[in-house]
Amino acid sequence: MDSFRIESAPLQGYTDYIFRNLHHQYFGGIESYYTPFIRYERKTFRNRDLRDCAPENNRVARLIPQLIAADPQELNHICTRLRSLGYHQLDINMGCPFAPIVRQGKGSGILPHPDKVDKLLQETLKFPEISFSIKIRLGWESADESLQLLPLFQSYPLCQITLHARTGKNQYKGEPDKEAFGRFYEKCRIPLLYNGNVQSVEEALAVRQQFPGIAGIALGRGLLQNPFLAREILSSPISPAQKQQTIRDFHQELLRHYQSRLAGDHQVLVKMKTFWEYFLPESNPKIRKKILKSPTIDQYKQYVSQLLTDDSSDAEQY
Repeated sequence: MDSFRIESAPLQGYTDYIFRNLHHQYFGGIESYYTPFIRYERKTFRNRDLRDCAPENNRVARLIPQLIAADPQELNHICTRLRSLGYHQLDINMGCPFAPIVRQGKGSGILPHPDKVDKLLQETLKFPEISFSIKIRLGWESADESLQLLPLFQSYPLCQITLHARTGKNQYKGEPDKEAFGRFYEKCRIPLLYNGNVQSVEEALAVRQQFPGIAGIALGRGLLQNPFLAREILSSPISPAQKQQTIRDFHQELLRHYQSRLAGDHQVLVKMKTFWEYFLPESNPKIRKKILKSPTIDQYKQYVSQLLTDDSSDAEQY
């Protein structure tokens, strides 16, 4: 698809370095992976954030750490730390819609305040060796908020904007507002990626047809549901038998890595059941229910094995 980029949008609690490494190894098709956002709070970093972005833990071809901040000092601390790790491109999250983040004036909670957005972007100029991109929503409450901010964005040397075509208040409900995305797209001179409910090849192609000048698509939940999605969008064929074996191998390695990292079967079960909230949604619903209710690792593995070899399962379609 020419220079059309497919990138992996981060999801907190799902797309950690273990998932990213294994997705890259088994499925591919992604040009850039992003970390879930990194914060600096109470004058410190969360250990899991530092572990997740540590270069020695990441084997993907291109990793871009994403950060979130409410004020220039927070952003400066995070950029300084990530620069020391050797990163030369960072993404600023101005799109997270979750209430605890928004109440802190972060994520999409910053979008109604152009002065705060400006101060945050001014701080990026202190790091000329780093390229900055931003992830935004149409706004917090109104889809016009992003459009009003566009002249401000275009006054800074941003390398890319990823726009999720919903407001923060909408969270993930309803259909993305492609009309509002189109108004932003028509005036945006910065490379622009589309994000929001791209869960099939057909949806990806429709987005590109509607917005032929976009630089690419950022896949979020769609990639968790169908990890082959990026590869399929790029028209890289794989047989049904290969797909099923790849899924089995991927799941086995994912489980093995979490068993080696997490403390005890309970934590592993919680983590893997969370993963199944999205993974293979069209597969056998009865077996999926058993997976999510499994009380032990052994039963969990038994039901997953049954699902991934069950002839009546729709897992092969992936």
